[in-house]
Amino acid sequence: MSSKQMYQEVILDHCKKPRNWGQVPDATHKAEGINPLCGDHIWVSMNVVDEKIEDIQYEGESCAICMASGSMMTAKVKGKACTEAIDLTEQFRVLTTEEENKEEPSGLGSLAVFSGIRDLPSRVKCALLPWHTLIAAINSQSEISTEGDKDPVPGSGTEKVNN
Repeated sequence: MSSKQMYQEVILDHCKKPRNWGQVPDATHKAEGINPLCGDHIWVSMNVVDEKIEDIQYEGESCAICMASGSMMTAKVKGKACTEAIDLTEQFRVLTTEEENKEEPSGLGSLAVFSGIRDLPSRVKCALLPWHTLIAAINSQSEISTEGDKDPVPGSGTEKVNN
């Protein structure tokens, strides 16, 4: 199976059957993430106990890429320390935005299927939105946007180019 086929299957699977969908009751941390360019709008809620993510869920209205990324992200960070979740977020950002010849992050496992997203600059922020919403929640920020001074990935190649 080609990496493109695997990517499509993983995205479709997580889009049709998102993991950890919903809201954590009485969440200790939560944030809202917005991508105004494509309309993705999600919420991440979690319970953090002793700096460890005991439970995490997400919900919202988003494209398949954002939904799959959120589903896979929640599965990956549940049970991890907040510092590990922050490290994984940076690894995912590198995977989706850096040049292919750089060393691929090793701790991402099945999330590596998102490596091809760097070839689709207009979709990078779709994949990153759940991760940056996670970071906002960890940092007790109520909202994050992918645009303007709140852009979590300045210089990621998704800016408008004047021809």
